[in-house]
Amino acid sequence: MGETKTRVIDLFCGAGGSSWGARAAGAEIAAAFDMWPVAESVYRDNFPEVPFFSGRIEDHDPPVIREQIGKIDLIIASPECTNHSVAKGNKPRCEQSRATALQVVRFAETFEPRWIVIENVVSMKNWQRYSKFIKKIEDLGYHTLSQTLNAADFGVAQARRRLFILCDRKQKPTAVKLPTRKQKVARDIIDGNGTYSYSPLRTRRRAVATLARADRAIAQVGENSPFLIVYYGSDHAGGWQSLDVPLRTITTLDRFALVKPGESGHVMRMLQPEELKAAMGWPKSFKMQRGTRRDKIKMAGNAVCPPVMMAIIKDLLTDWQRRSTLCSGGDRRVCETASRRR
Repeated sequence: MGETKTRVIDLFCGAGGSSWGARAAGAEIAAAFDMWPVAESVYRDNFPEVPFFSGRIEDHDPPVIREQIGKIDLIIASPECTNHSVAKGNKPRCEQSRATALQVVRFAETFEPRWIVIENVVSMKNWQRYSKFIKKIEDLGYHTLSQTLNAADFGVAQARRRLFILCDRKQKPTAVKLPTRKQKVARDIIDGNGTYSYSPLRTRRRAVATLARADRAIAQVGENSPFLIVYYGSDHAGGWQSLDVPLRTITTLDRFALVKPGESGHVMRMLQPEELKAAMGWPKSFKMQRGTRRDKIKMAGNAVCPPVMMAIIKDLLTDWQRRSTLCSGGDRRVCETASRRR
C-alpha cells in the first residue's frame, strides 16, 4: 500500500482496545461505533480525531455512513459476548444479544473491505447459528480462518484466550504467528509503590470462603510471599494464584485481591483499574479516567488486548505484501494460488 494507510472501522469498539492495537499496527481508524456512553467518553479521550457513532449499531445506516467516511480496508469487530460466555453459567441466553454478530455482515455488505477481524469468547463457536454466521461471511466472498489466541503469548500479563475470525476477500488467511518474547506475569502489573491502601485479611466480616482460599495459598507459597485471591468466577485451582504466572482472565467484575504479609498478619486489597489496564496490555499513556471504578473494570474486562490486535493486523498486512511481492517477482506457484482464491 506504500504510504497509504489501511483504513479501519471498529464495530462494538468499547473503550478502544482493538483501535489502539490497529493504530499501533500502522492503520488509520476511520470510524468507531459503540452504544455505552462511558466507553464512548474514554474512546474520545484517546482517539479525538476519530468520528464516533453512538447508539445501537442496528440503528445506523451503513450506506449513509460510507458516504460520510469513504472507503475502508478492514472491519474489526467485537460483538456482544456475555450471552456466549461460559461465565454466564446456566442463566438464560439472549438470542437478540448474540445476533449482534450479524451486524458485521450488514456492514461488510456495504463497505466491502478487503479484511474483517472478529473477536469474541471461545464459546461463541457453540452458538447454534455460528456455522450460518460464518457461511454468511463466506457468501460475501471471504475466505475465513478461526483461531484461538492467548494474550499471554503476545507479551500481555494475562492468560486471556479469545476466538479471532480472520476474513480475507482475496486469499485464505494464514494463522497468526506467535511472537517469541518473554512472558509477562501478574507481578509485572502490581503497583508496589504504596499508592493503594490495604486492610487486614482476617476480620470478623471476612467471608469464610475468602479465608479458606487465602489459607490454601499460604499453605503453598508460605507465610512470607504475596499472592492473589480469585474472588469472582468459576475457579478450579483453589481460588488463588501466584504472582509468577500471568493474571487469570479479567472479567467485567471485581475479581482479584492482592494479599501480602504485613506487620500484624496478612493484609489485602483489590487490584485497581490502572493495574487491570496494564494487565490488558494498554500503555500508561492510555487515558481511562471516566466513569466509576466499576465502569473502569467493566471496560477493561470487555476490551480486546491491544498487542494481540496489533499482531493480527500486522500479520494480515505482512502476509498480503509478501505474497504480492512474490507474485510480482514471477513466483508462478504463489500467483496461481492467489488467482484461484479470487
